[in-house]
Amino acid sequence: MKTQTLALAFLATVSIGGVAWAFLLPYLSGEKAMDKRKASAAAREPVARAGRGAQRSRREQVESTLKQIDIKEKNNKKITLAARITQAGLTWSNRKFYIIAACLGVVVFALVATSFGLLPALGFGFAAAFGLPFWLLGFLKKRRENKFLRIFPDAVDVITRGIKAGLPLLDSLKMVATEGQEPLKSEFGAILETQTVGIPLGEACAKLYERMPLPEANFFGIVIAIQQKAGGNLSEALGNLSKVLRDRKKMKAKIQAMSMEAKASAMIIGALPPSVMLLVWITSPDYISLLWTHPTGQFMLVCCVMWMFMGCLVMKKMINFDF
Repeated sequence: MKTQTLALAFLATVSIGGVAWAFLLPYLSGEKAMDKRKASAAAREPVARAGRGAQRSRREQVESTLKQIDIKEKNNKKITLAARITQAGLTWSNRKFYIIAACLGVVVFALVATSFGLLPALGFGFAAAFGLPFWLLGFLKKRRENKFLRIFPDAVDVITRGIKAGLPLLDSLKMVATEGQEPLKSEFGAILETQTVGIPLGEACAKLYERMPLPEANFFGIVIAIQQKAGGNLSEALGNLSKVLRDRKKMKAKIQAMSMEAKASAMIIGALPPSVMLLVWITSPDYISLLWTHPTGQFMLVCCVMWMFMGCLVMKKMINFDF
């Protein structure tokens, strides 16, 4: 009975926290304000200057390319399961993913049912089948993106030096796809495969953002797409892009160093209540057992867990910065 009560309290807390996270995330992260700012900026029409027909024509081409890329991003905002699997660097099909998730849920359900009963087994089995696989996809995606960001500026430098040496852009991309490290090698190989089937090189580079949803990959696709349509000095544009990527890399490392103290404080604050509860339970189990044996204590425990969960989410949003 005690375990069933604790399981119900845990599931209720996770459910309430998940709903609160889904509704409060756009406001806590500033996504709503960012969307309004983008809409207001996109609504402004550029002011054309008389007597500069060539510059106006080039500006219109650049603006048209940026609008097309923005429209594609909005249309592809809903990420499918196949896209999430690809972004995680896996070659699974949707069917294989669902089979693995179902097997994982059945295994966890059987293990928990033999020790704690049917009701806790249902909760943990559901979490293992529908929560753990998607968390694993997110973890693999984040790790792959971090590895991509570490080596991407070097790849842009290689392409820039190849263009300055007189090589075509396609040959420079082949050089990166042949000699680069993973995941850079596979991503640029996908660009070459996409271009081989007849898609223009600018659109093929723009598709890099679909497989690697990072601002740096989007910058690269925009630079190549604009150069393919409007022309210009590609080596200079890629050189400036390389500088921007390295500056963003330095800024990210600086932010991590400056926020490390806040992260350590948040970890200590979050771990303090469970640690104190465990120590009290070890030293005086009868004193703290009222929290899960008495109805009032159970209610207080559920409320405390829910507040701690929401507090940890708020601290996480405060110490993680997007730029």
